[in-house]
Amino acid sequence: MVLQPTNKAILGSLLDAYHEDETSAHSALPWLDGGSDIRHQLSNMLHDIETQANLDQLHFWSIHTPEKDEFVGLIGLGDELQSLHSDYNLGYWVRGGFQRQGVAKTSVDSVFSWLNQRGNPINVEIAVHPHNAAGLATAEAICSKWNGERLPDYIGIEFNGRTVPHRLHMIELGRGETA
Repeated sequence: MVLQPTNKAILGSLLDAYHEDETSAHSALPWLDGGSDIRHQLSNMLHDIETQANLDQLHFWSIHTPEKDEFVGLIGLGDELQSLHSDYNLGYWVRGGFQRQGVAKTSVDSVFSWLNQRGNPINVEIAVHPHNAAGLATAEAICSKWNGERLPDYIGIEFNGRTVPHRLHMIELGRGETA
């Protein structure tokens, strides 16, 4: 897979992927409001990512196949943090036809290797809904490979006016070593 900095040019591919599996998209992007214009919401997200890319607060990449440059998903380091000790939160979404092929894990390895080379200690959190078995398995595999840990307590995250419990995983990076 190839990671490319996310920009507005992927909007059409992102919309196609959204319509292929809306449930998965809402799980990865829980702030999406199904009652509002999805194109507008995704366009705003891409605009925000592009305008903040040089501030070192957000880093998002679109994942593509190397052969056809086909859109596979998104991976990003965001700033909506649950822990006071975190620098970024990790999020990823792999479109349906590419799931269960190691795309998320490979993409995470690329992003974490990049963070390690930056030379500063960086704490990355991964928040996962406890009923998302695939997400929990991926987070556990990431923690195992990158010496992270799942915190023992649930944390509450606000979505659409209600608190939803999540598992929080923490990984410390930036000391120059690789997994």
